[in-house]
Amino acid sequence: MTQAQKAKQFAALHIKGTPLILFNAWDAGTAKVIQGAGATAIATSSWSVAEAQGYQDGERIPLSLAEQIIARIAKAVDVPVTVDFEGGYSEDDGVLAKNVSRLIELGIIGINFEDRVVKGEGLYPAQRQAQRIAAIRDVARKLGVDLFINARTDLFFGDGNPEKLTEEALERAKTYRDAGASGFFIPGLTDDALIKKISDNVYLPVNVMVMDGLSPAKRLAELGVARISYGPIPYIKAMNALKEEARASAA
Repeated sequence: MTQAQKAKQFAALHIKGTPLILFNAWDAGTAKVIQGAGATAIATSSWSVAEAQGYQDGERIPLSLAEQIIARIAKAVDVPVTVDFEGGYSEDDGVLAKNVSRLIELGIIGINFEDRVVKGEGLYPAQRQAQRIAAIRDVARKLGVDLFINARTDLFFGDGNPEKLTEEALERAKTYRDAGASGFFIPGLTDDALIKKISDNVYLPVNVMVMDGLSPAKRLAELGVARISYGPIPYIKAMNALKEEARASAA
């Protein structure tokens, strides 16, 4: 399957009410296991990739090392691969575009791209984030790949009123869509009514992240969700199991 075919296949997996389930990987080995379990696509978790190499999340793992890991994952599996690229490792649109172009050349067909100011404070203004998304879309077009840009907003990781934040999220979703986003990711939001409101009013596939308080997949499907990500949960569970096995062997 060509990269273009994988990109088309991946986009088609995002169906409102029949969500794509992504059990996030952190290296080639976990990607192969997840594919072997029947996954139709592979997604990485930046948190897990960083932790597995002894780094903290937040673009602290060197980009060159992250690229090596992504390259190994893309070569290890036959299904589409999308990566959590945080803020793209640059605030400069030109550098950002070059960073994304290298990922595309490694074979990936999608990215998560967040509006949090990595290593800074708060979120980018919606229009500024839209410019960044547009820069990514432009370079993807030049490379002939219909990159799935999953526009992530970190609004719901703050302390604000979720209902008021939902209104801002809807505005950001439209702005990001107009700039070239393919999906809208709302990690941190767990309220059924607000998830449904976003799903009903956003003209992009809506992605949620598994965490305490989030409804089961069947209920999320009823709310109109098109994608469910497990984020760092697989890594945490795997490491907890390893710790218990190591503790038992040392007893």
